[in-house]
Formats: sequence, C-alpha cells, structure tokens
Amino acid sequence: MAARSVPFLPATELTVQTAGSVAGKTLLLPLGAPGPSYAHLQDWLTEKRKAKATVKDISQQVLVKGIKQWAVFEEKRAGATVRTVFKIT
Repeated sequence: MAARSVPFLPATELTVQTAGSVAGKTLLLPLGAPGPSYAHLQDWLTEKRKAKATVKDISQQVLVKGIKQWAVFEEKRAGATVRTVFKIT
C-alpha cells in the first residue's frame, strides 16, 4: 500500500486521459462524468487490501488538469498497469 499518509476526505473516482508531460510529470486530463464516490479514500484502499491487490501511490509523479487536490494509484492487473485517479473534495 501507499507509503505516505492518505487523506481522510471524500474522494470521487475520475476517468482520465494522458496528455503528455509537464515539468517531468505526466499530465492527466479528466474525461466524462465522475465515477464512484467514497466517503473516505481509505475505503477504496481497504477494498484493495482485502482483495490482496498491491497499489502504489504515484500522486507526486502526475498533474491532473483542473483539479486542485488529487490522489493517483497504480496497480498491476492482468499484466497491464492500471491507474486510478481520485478527486479529493
């Protein structure tokens, strides 16, 4: 799981598209309607822990356009790398 502390704030999952890089960070653009919301981001992490999934917090390596506070997690699933992006509200 993530090494740094995760905020206990409401979070909404976003669908994003990679749009290049800015200042050495990957730029992500939100697309479409927001996905599921969680009372706390920790709820999503707890689901992953129960499913024995290993996720890595990569929030410091990306920028999400138009969002002031976000969290991004990366996991390996079926041989592919999957990023899950949350808007922290």
